[in-house]
Amino acid sequence: MRVFFSVGEPSGDLHGANLIRQLRSRCPEIECVGYGGPRMAAAGCQLHEDLTQLAVMWLLHALLNLHRFWNLYQRAKRYFREHRPNAVVLIDYPGFNWWVARAAKARGIPVFYYGTPQMWAWAGWRVRKMRRLVDHVLCKLPFEADWYRQRGCHAHYVGHPYFDQLAEQRLDPELIRDYQQRPGPLVTILPGSRTQEVIKNLRSFLRAAQCIRERVPTARFAIASFSDRQADIARQLLPEFDLAVDVLVGRTQELIMLSRCCLACSGSVSLELLYYTKPSVILYAVDRLSYWVARHLFLKVKFITLVNLLAADRPFLTPGEKYDPQRACDERVPLPEYLACDDRSAAIAEHVVQWLTDDGQYERRVQQLAELKTEFAVTGASAAAAEYILRATLSDSANST
Repeated sequence: MRVFFSVGEPSGDLHGANLIRQLRSRCPEIECVGYGGPRMAAAGCQLHEDLTQLAVMWLLHALLNLHRFWNLYQRAKRYFREHRPNAVVLIDYPGFNWWVARAAKARGIPVFYYGTPQMWAWAGWRVRKMRRLVDHVLCKLPFEADWYRQRGCHAHYVGHPYFDQLAEQRLDPELIRDYQQRPGPLVTILPGSRTQEVIKNLRSFLRAAQCIRERVPTARFAIASFSDRQADIARQLLPEFDLAVDVLVGRTQELIMLSRCCLACSGSVSLELLYYTKPSVILYAVDRLSYWVARHLFLKVKFITLVNLLAADRPFLTPGEKYDPQRACDERVPLPEYLACDDRSAAIAEHVVQWLTDDGQYERRVQQLAELKTEFAVTGASAAAAEYILRATLSDSANST
């Protein structure tokens, strides 16, 4: 049995590696090949190309690399023609992966999309492409599966593989001991994993930290940086603020676990905050045009934070309804969020000050997150996806003979 993978983001490389290990544990003779990253290669995937090296965010970068994507697409088409895998598994990277899906469908090869793009949040019209090109949609979030099924896709909820990774993570005991011996509550700042996010969000977080320090002088602060480059950006900003702030690289989970509460950029980090039940404020700073476009044209969900969507009875906006910034920062929302084009540092600081000074409010928020964690932050997504892929592939093979 042969499975072809197409994975283009570092996070997808991680999830792909876990999936491959689960597939091989159930079917030792399976052959995993295709496009991915170093983690997938270490898990036993024969890489035709490290696609994570081409992880691009902006349209210009994608256009500059168009010839490379075209060559990879042609290689995939040739491989499907000459070796015909039993299944194609796509993870993230919707732009290029639509090409791969189209090439697989032309050869009658079953296509699985594991960890689908969040088109339900802003690009619902693209579901037609999913319905046409993908045979099995494996969803990370429960409301995703319902959304895709209502639009004619064969969708199945397997759970979020991020929780598998969090459960396996080994924390640095020396760092934990060191920080636990220091006096005062720790507030961890999580400015994002992309450099542009750090540039847009970190100043607001540091202004909020100044407000917090003025009202809670014992508070300590640390920035969890994704890369050395982003740590350098943080260190260059710090002299503008009268703050003592630690800047650490690659210690996000330790700093979340050690913190009393957090200031975070919107993204998958909210799942870590849920896993560690940390009261947190979410910020996603954009320019005024992007804010207007997002709120009035693109956003189709009530919240921009995954944890808040999981907690919502009805996560989707009704026709004509717009994203409501007041609802998003209501105290009943698990992680108060601010999609903002102006300075919200004072409002952000207010939440944190309350959690640092009011034990009752703090414990109620922790309990709210703990209940959500029990319901949603469960492990086993990689195993469930592997079992589904093997079962569906064997069924498709039997039906074709």
